Amino acid sequence: MKINVFADTICGWCFIGHTNLNNALKKFSNIKFDIRHIPFQLNPDMPVEGISREKYLEIKFGGKDYATPMYENMRLKAKESGMNFNLDEIKKTPNTVLSHLLIILSEQFNLGNEIKEKIYQSYFVDGLDIGNLDILINIAKQNNISENVFKEFINEKNIELVNFKMSDAREKNINGVPFFEIGKDFISGAQSPSQIESVIKANLT
Repeated sequence: MKINVFADTICGWCFIGHTNLNNALKKFSNIKFDIRHIPFQLNPDMPVEGISREKYLEIKFGGKDYATPMYENMRLKAKESGMNFNLDEIKKTPNTVLSHLLIILSEQFNLGNEIKEKIYQSYFVDGLDIGNLDILINIAKQNNISENVFKEFINEKNIELVNFKMSDAREKNINGVPFFEIGKDFISGAQSPSQIESVIKANLT
């Protein structure tokens, strides 16, 4: 069964959705799933070098105080899925193109799930700058993808590929992520494992 996951690597709800999808898939050990990451950017105009977290919260929400209720809700939902978000550790909001490139590359090695998981953890748990090439190289190397292979993958052609894939979301009028295409159906938002499971079952009949 094919599952397309539209997500951004700085989207906390996407991390929750990623975890809930993985938990749902455990119920179908006899089914082969073809899961593909479709890049999405919440901040398509983000400078290549990113911006400080403080400035981002000011631009996006009018300041940290206005953002706190939404992020607190996200943190609680993450905890329900077994994760502890350390949002106060995040010092920079990055441009996510390089992280999307690493995930797309990792799918060639059947490591998409592992790499995506580590990128999410690095940002939401460790507070690392996942727009930083050295940090992404380290993630790649930890999963047996060499520095040279990743660096060679970062080229104009593949950056254009990311942009092309992001246009797929716009054409489908997908304005928010996570968004899952499961067989002939779709799920919008970080739904529970049981909800995802029910959609998978419906597409098996």
